[in-house]
Amino acid sequence: MTGKSRHWLSRDDRVAFWEQVRAGLTVEQAAQASGVSLAAGRRLFSKAGGVIDNAPKPASDTYLTLAEREEIMLLHTQKVRNAEIARRLGRHRSTIGRELNRNSTPSRGYRASGAQHTAEQRAARPKTAKLAANPELRQRVQEDLLARWSPEQISARLRQQFPDQPEMRVSHETIYQSLYVQGRGALRRELTACLRTG
Repeated sequence: MTGKSRHWLSRDDRVAFWEQVRAGLTVEQAAQASGVSLAAGRRLFSKAGGVIDNAPKPASDTYLTLAEREEIMLLHTQKVRNAEIARRLGRHRSTIGRELNRNSTPSRGYRASGAQHTAEQRAARPKTAKLAANPELRQRVQEDLLARWSPEQISARLRQQFPDQPEMRVSHETIYQSLYVQGRGALRRELTACLRTG
C-alpha cells in the first residue's frame, strides 16, 4: 500500500492514474507512477472495462478542487471571512458561502475531504445507457449481432436506416461497452460469442 485510502480515491488520484495509462504505461506502472496501490489501480482499470474513454478526466475549472477545499477549511477555521477566502482563491464569495453551507455539519464543521467526496458523488450522476433505455433499438442490435454483424456494421446500418431518428442510432463503442463493461450491460453477455474476433 502507498498510504492511499482503500475505499476512496480522489478524482485527482484517479485522473493521475489514467493519465499514466494514456501515456502507454501498464496498470502496474501507472499505479506506481501515480502513487495509488496496485490493487486500487486494478480496480480502476476493471471498473472502466479497460476502456480509456470510460476513465475520469480532469475536472473543469468551474468546480472547486481538493486543494481549494483544503485551503477553505484552513482559512475558515482561522475565522477568515468568506470574502477574503474568495479573494485569495480567485473565486466569487458566493461560491465560498455555498460550499461552506452545503458541506458543513454542526458537530464537525467543514471538512475538505468529505466535501470533495460528496461533490464527486453528486457529479457522477450515472446516466441510463442508451441501449437500456430504448427496447426497440436494443432488439435491433441484438438481432444484428445474432446475424453476425459487427458493431461497426450495425452502427453504420442504423445510420442509413434511420437518418432522421437519432434515438435509433448507436455508436459501435456503445455496443462494445454494453457487452463488456460492468454496469453498462444492456445487451445479453452471451452475445459476445457472436462477435467475429471474440
